[in-house]
Amino acid sequence: MARSVELEPTPRRRRRREDSEQEILEAAERLLRERPFRDLTVDDLMAATTQSRTAFYRHFTGRQDLLIRLLSDLNQELWEVSEGWFQGGGDPLAEAREALERLAGVYQAHGPVLLAMAEAAHHDDEVERVYNALVQGFADGVVARLERDAAAGRASVPHPAEVAAALVWMTERQLAVTFGRRETTAAERAATVEALYTIWTRTLYGTDPEA
Repeated sequence: MARSVELEPTPRRRRRREDSEQEILEAAERLLRERPFRDLTVDDLMAATTQSRTAFYRHFTGRQDLLIRLLSDLNQELWEVSEGWFQGGGDPLAEAREALERLAGVYQAHGPVLLAMAEAAHHDDEVERVYNALVQGFADGVVARLERDAAAGRASVPHPAEVAAALVWMTERQLAVTFGRRETTAAERAATVEALYTIWTRTLYGTDPEA
C-alpha cells in the first residue's frame, strides 16, 4: 500500500490562509465596537467578510477561540509599548511616562475591543482565565522592575506583588472605561495619562511629578 504523504502548504496557500484569517479578525474588531461579545454571532461576523460561514471554522474552533486570539494579539501590542519601562534601567519616571503615553495610544485605538474583552471575561470562564493571566503577566513585569529599582536604591515598596497587581488592575480599568465607551479628545487622553502617572510615581517612588 502506498504511504500517504502530507504536503506542506505552498507559500501562496499559506498567504491566502493568513489573509483569510486576518480578514475575520479585523471584521470581529469592527463589530465589537458596535456590540458586546455576547451578541456577536458567527453569522453576523462572516456576513461582514467576503468569506463563507464555513471559512470561520477553518481558522477558529468557536467564538471563544476567536476572542482569545484577538486578546493575545492585542496583549502583544500592549506589552511592546510597555516594555520600555519593564525592561528599562534608566530614569524610571521618564520611562514610566513614555510607557503610559504609548499604552493610552493603544487603548485609544482599540478601546472598545479591549473593553468588550474585559466584559466577556465576566461571562466566560476560559476567557476570564486567559484575561487574568495576561494581566498577571503585566503585574509580574512591574514586580521585576521594582526589584531592579530597589537594588539600585531608587524604590522601596512594601508588598510589591500586591501593589503591582493593584496598580495594573486600576490602570486596565481606567483605560478601558476612558477609551472604550466613546471617542476621546487629545486633552482627555493627556489628562488620563497625567492622572495615572501621578498615582504610579507617587506610589512606587514617593515622587511628586511637579517637583
